[in-house]
Amino acid sequence: MTADTLPPAVLEELQALAGYMRTHGLVLATAESCTAGMISAMLADVPGAGALLDCAFVTYSVDAKRRCLGVDDAVLAQHNLTSEAVARAMAEGAARRTDANVVIANTGVADDGGTGVPAGTQCYAWLFRHAAGALAKDPAEAAWTVYAETRRFPGGRMAVRRESARYALGRVAHYHGLLRTRGA
Repeated sequence: MTADTLPPAVLEELQALAGYMRTHGLVLATAESCTAGMISAMLADVPGAGALLDCAFVTYSVDAKRRCLGVDDAVLAQHNLTSEAVARAMAEGAARRTDANVVIANTGVADDGGTGVPAGTQCYAWLFRHAAGALAKDPAEAAWTVYAETRRFPGGRMAVRRESARYALGRVAHYHGLLRTRGA
């Protein structure tokens, strides 16, 4: 889908998010598995997205999660691939590789391909960097806050992935607002 084919309500949501991001100086990076780049592509449909989007890591395979994001084997061994722990590790790995101050990570199952995970299950992490530009290499020194959620979406493979991407973007202002309320 492009901005020309997005339903008007979705385009309005994206434009509102873009305005919010501009107002608060937010720049996004994504670490996507199940959505395979749809989160970043959806934001890129908004005019002026170049100022809002730094990069997108599409790490569909387990090996790509390790190689591109540095997801630790211990996390992968201890948790299902469709888990908040893996989404969090993906977000933190992306944060170590970009100056973006917001990272959205997604991992999930769009259809019945996941062992022990219901179709449509999506796990997310939203990472917000506290100190602009501070690249923490050591997790103990991380200057960020991470929020995580698991949701389940109905529908076929494409519908699940599309709604998952839309949901991920739709929560940026919510979690950023929580962070601002806490004073972090």
